[in-house]
Amino acid sequence: MAAEGGALGLQQRGGEVGGLSLCPDITGVPGVKVSGHKTPVIMVPTNELCTSEEDLQGQIQAQGPVEVQLLGAEAEDASTPLASFPPVSSSSAAVVAEILFKQALYVMTTELLEFLLLKYRTKEPVFQAEMLNTVLRDNQANFPVVFRKATQCLQLVFGLDVKEVDHREHIYVMVPTLGLTLNEMQRDGQSMPKAGLLLTALSKIVLAGGRIREEKIWGVLSRMGIFAGIEHCIYGEPKELLTQVWVQAGYLQYRQVPYSHPARYEFLWGPRAYAETSKQQVKDYLRRVNRRGPRFFPP
Repeated sequence: MAAEGGALGLQQRGGEVGGLSLCPDITGVPGVKVSGHKTPVIMVPTNELCTSEEDLQGQIQAQGPVEVQLLGAEAEDASTPLASFPPVSSSSAAVVAEILFKQALYVMTTELLEFLLLKYRTKEPVFQAEMLNTVLRDNQANFPVVFRKATQCLQLVFGLDVKEVDHREHIYVMVPTLGLTLNEMQRDGQSMPKAGLLLTALSKIVLAGGRIREEKIWGVLSRMGIFAGIEHCIYGEPKELLTQVWVQAGYLQYRQVPYSHPARYEFLWGPRAYAETSKQQVKDYLRRVNRRGPRFFPP
């Protein structure tokens, strides 16, 4: 698997890999970091879905962010050249070994994530044996932790859940998180799945009591490295998605706040969101996320 450029199509030049559109230069895109590995990868530095059980029950509107880093909190440290460290003594050898191991886990997770997204694009089931033999190869003992990291990233960033459909042969398929069919709507072999961003917006609306001011949404997304009017490597132009595409699709309502001068806008759930999921399902999803935090994520 680990072909140059990777199935994600994340490289530093434009073009296409495996039919996936590439960002012209992801090194300058907010919300994207490039590791030292030969295949640059996306790292989303924060996740705004974590909240306390009390907030979920009380629908508290004011909620502070929880810092979350996908694909391992250690990646940034692990990608630091060892040459930058002071001379290693015998007492610090274990620290260096741990850094190297974390870096190796980070690379394996990235390659497995690329593999899973390619399988999603081609609508193929995923066999555990193929993941072991094609992606991990000589590192199969690390499969449980690498698989967990990759699948959690798929859920939070891309809005995809990995479900085991054959427990004997260990065969998996990817399905929309919370039943949202957004990814299927734009499953054209070119676009990245974008339902993770929609799920963030729907979740924040629930936590805000059913409606949320536009400026608060952008405050949340800016802490995730997503900005209005700036192309994002996964989500494209996010303001167009939130205020036009997903409004027209019925997932969101975007309307002027009554009697606001100058005009201010707010987001609410649209009829399609109510048809495909429910606010209770979103709360249950947030509780599952919270059980993995608050801490760096995945562990």
